Amino acid sequence: MSFSEFELKKHEKELNSFIDEIRPPVHIRKELDYGYRIDKQSILLIEFRPDWQDPNKIVESHFAKATYIKTQKVWKIYWQRQDLKFHKYEPVSQVKHLSGFLKTVKEDEFCCFFG
Repeated sequence: MSFSEFELKKHEKELNSFIDEIRPPVHIRKELDYGYRIDKQSILLIEFRPDWQDPNKIVESHFAKATYIKTQKVWKIYWQRQDLKFHKYEPVSQVKHLSGFLKTVKEDEFCCFFG
């Protein structure tokens, strides 16, 4: 089940604000940039970089994911490991609000999201 239209607008506003905070300066954005994608009940944070073999091709790498579990009213937090699979983020595996997920990613206490 997807988010309602109201929830979607609320989440997009919060995500846009977060992305604006973490984006690099304009002159660097051709080499590194960040964005997000909303897929049903999940939010994926994405890093964009040029392909090392073909700089005209942009490569997307997902680095964080939050999935809303409506029955529990929590966001479960995941990070992508080297095996390219999402794993539960053990220090903080769930939060009550989207803002808690974004705060956890920004603080990146164990360098899982930004390296």
